[in-house]
Amino acid sequence: MTAELIASLCLFAFVTSITPGPNNALLFASGVNHGIRRTMPHMLGVQLGFAFMQLVIALGVGYVFKAMPGLYPALRAAGFAYLLYLAWRIGTSAPPDARSEADAASTPTAQGTAGKARAATRPMTFLEASAFQWMNPKAVMMCVTAASTYTLPSHPVLGALFVTGVFLLAGMPCVGVWVLLGAAMRGFLQDRTRLRVFNVAMAVLLVASMAPMARDILPAGLF
Repeated sequence: MTAELIASLCLFAFVTSITPGPNNALLFASGVNHGIRRTMPHMLGVQLGFAFMQLVIALGVGYVFKAMPGLYPALRAAGFAYLLYLAWRIGTSAPPDARSEADAASTPTAQGTAGKARAATRPMTFLEASAFQWMNPKAVMMCVTAASTYTLPSHPVLGALFVTGVFLLAGMPCVGVWVLLGAAMRGFLQDRTRLRVFNVAMAVLLVASMAPMARDILPAGLF
């Protein structure tokens, strides 16, 4: 691989990793609502899950999509539905003090309510974030583009490992920036009203980011 191609790959990995998308929007919101420490499994799930998907696609899973043309649209539809669920979860996230009050309740009814509140407001787990990469259209297209553009047919395995390594090294600080930005805004968003407005706004932005995918998935008359 030439120096020019390596530089191009590094630039591609950085730009696609730092720009807004479903992963970064969710990490930003998690940084605001849960802080850096509780968001770490989510962040690691994004990075390692994406790296695994990049490696698998670069090693040839793209041929599976060609052999089974209905598989990728099905994954996109599942990703669209899951993003809607995540947008709802962000938009209905309870402020920290409301969570504390729910956790302190002792009656069976209140405990059930508290359980629902925790389920709606907890950060994504490592496995959830990893699995989500296969339903994230931006992540899938990043992997397919990188695999088709930067892996060398003469050295497919080494090329796949190299591309995956570049994305892993470039991606971690990029997604970390979004978590840090979210955590930095926690002080400003301690006010319940501000946090509620922020969560609803992030949910709306997440839904808006799905507009290109919605045009492909939904019938023409509905969009």
